[in-house]
Amino acid sequence: METLIQRSFVIGEKVLLVIITLLTCVAVILELAELVATQSVGLADLLLLFIYLEVFGMAVAYYRAQTLPVTLPVLIAITGITRLIILQGKDFDPSILLFEAGAIFLLAVSFAVLTWANTRLQRIKPLIADED
Repeated sequence: METLIQRSFVIGEKVLLVIITLLTCVAVILELAELVATQSVGLADLLLLFIYLEVFGMAVAYYRAQTLPVTLPVLIAITGITRLIILQGKDFDPSILLFEAGAIFLLAVSFAVLTWANTRLQRIKPLIADED
């Protein structure tokens, strides 16, 4: 019974991964069609395409390694907030911009810490394996 439940989770996970990937491809196609229809490309449009690319890359990374690198959602969040800042324009309260910039800074620091910890862990793993 337990293996049946485990299999159903694995199958459900793969089905959802395929759905996420397909919907990301559909979103990219719709965005490109809109860009062709309007015949203009802005920085916000490019950042949206980067977000789609990062989501697609996250799905591919998860499919290959069966784990999700924590740094990928952090990069998506940074890109998303950057896009939000660009879309807001100059009419918003400057304090909002400071909060958003602070959020990007905190995400960038967390990305740096996660990357540093990952490289440190990769150096420690062989040493731990040698002790066994």
